[in-house]
Amino acid sequence: MHLQGDLKVQLGHATHTGPKERNEDALGTRIPHDSRLATKGITAVISDGVSAASAAAEASQSAVLGFLNDYYETPEPWEVKTAGHRVIGALNRWLFSQGLGQANQEKGWLCTFTALVLKSHTGYLFHIGDSRLYRIREGQLEQLSEDHSSLSSGQSPYLTRALGLTSNPQVDYRSFDLQTGDTFLLTTDGIHEEIPPDQIQTTLSIHPPQAAADQLAKLTQHSDDNRSCLILKIDALPDSDKDEVFRRLTRLPFPPELSPGDTLDGFRINTTLAATKNTQLYLVSDQETGEQLVMKTPSVSFSDDPSYLERFALEEWIGLRTRHLNLVKIRRSPRPQTSCYYLLEHIKGITLTKWIEANPTAALDDIVAIISQIISGARSLHRHDTLHQDLKPDNILVLPGLIVKIIDYGSCHIGGITEISSPFDRHSALGTIDFSAPEYRYGARPSTKSDLFSIAAITYFLVTKQQHPFGEPWQKAQSLRDFTTLKYISATRHNPMVPLWFDAALKKALSPTPTARHESMSEFLGNLRRPDYSLLGKDALPFIERNPLLFWKLLSATLAILLIIVLLVS
Repeated sequence: MHLQGDLKVQLGHATHTGPKERNEDALGTRIPHDSRLATKGITAVISDGVSAASAAAEASQSAVLGFLNDYYETPEPWEVKTAGHRVIGALNRWLFSQGLGQANQEKGWLCTFTALVLKSHTGYLFHIGDSRLYRIREGQLEQLSEDHSSLSSGQSPYLTRALGLTSNPQVDYRSFDLQTGDTFLLTTDGIHEEIPPDQIQTTLSIHPPQAAADQLAKLTQHSDDNRSCLILKIDALPDSDKDEVFRRLTRLPFPPELSPGDTLDGFRINTTLAATKNTQLYLVSDQETGEQLVMKTPSVSFSDDPSYLERFALEEWIGLRTRHLNLVKIRRSPRPQTSCYYLLEHIKGITLTKWIEANPTAALDDIVAIISQIISGARSLHRHDTLHQDLKPDNILVLPGLIVKIIDYGSCHIGGITEISSPFDRHSALGTIDFSAPEYRYGARPSTKSDLFSIAAITYFLVTKQQHPFGEPWQKAQSLRDFTTLKYISATRHNPMVPLWFDAALKKALSPTPTARHESMSEFLGNLRRPDYSLLGKDALPFIERNPLLFWKLLSATLAILLIIVLLVS
């Protein structure tokens, strides 16, 4: 998906060995020429190998090449912060292992590292060591990075942080807005320690990027160190014109209302599966292969709503980038499309609502097996920095063999996409009130614990024969105070066969405040499978655990009385 115009930059670079035997600096940039320009951005990296280390040049080269390659291999839905930290963490572990884990600058694979990511209208900095990032804006020079170095007793600087020095280094991170005309300069110390800031400012202000890079290298030609710099000047930011973005989104016309027997792009319409105010679902057959698929089309009622159009495009985008047994698969069209729609696998199953209606006395083990699969599918989305936000029984299909599929990505929140600037308001498509977490209504930021709440509400729905854990007052609550005053209705009130420990796990996961819920979905699932009596409170523990000594005394007394009775009777 490419919904915006291109981010455009001018580049310049220079690197010189100087009087040293070899160049221990490394630098590189990458500008994608596909959808990753929008979803991942442009990257620029510079690194300076620690001269005292045994593999300084190898370390800096590995760090630069590793980041430029691996960053673009991370899932597109990931936020820049998530992707950057994951890649840098992996690179550091590798460098540390190559140096045999010796925190000593005379050995090992050690280097500084400064990476700049330009995405949409935002810049992102990842930094460790004493290489630097500067920005020139409206003729003013500003250092955006902080040197991680100190002076020894002999006044010679030494690094306090570097990649490969420790197993878990602290990497600086920050983000900042971008403006057309911004110029960014990445340098190693062979440049910035030799040239005063005012001269750097003048050089960048009067020369285009490549000429400025050459001039900085020339000014430091008498340095006794390697000297390297990278320059990026922003010529254009992605489209901020609402009409232009809308034209991109409406490149393909909406299909008309379709009826059985109609054909579209080589697909024959067999029947209408569902039609709502937002979308239509049709069962179709590929006329070339005979394969049955589901076609989802947008509603013509929203043909002039760019926020709706973007969400519809994102549904397909998410489905093509997530692969999991418990998530419905999106299929690429085998032929060019003449109108706006996307294709899904045809699943022969029933909704979870229909399943519980057909199985009102379902065994607890079967319900937990279903919930386990919902959690597995949701966690797959979370690994792609995506929240489903509309987990509910009608968005979950149950197939023969008790296989579960999560469907409908229309309300998903994608971390990496929200970083892309939009000229129109992105209206969050909230889930169904009965199953969505309260933070959506009282304005807190959603998280994976929001999907956890929805899954717990589904579990309650299944074990209580379609009841709600807070009853009718839930519909009227809006503020955090409203939600915290609601009274949880024990699942045992609707179904006496629900164990107390199981109900306690539900109550915790359904807490109005996210911090009071389970830390992870695996913890919640563990509480559904095995009793955790600590959730019940001391008074609710089994008597043998509350007072084991008294329990055994009473049991012994009871057995003695029974023995006496038996002897008397005999």
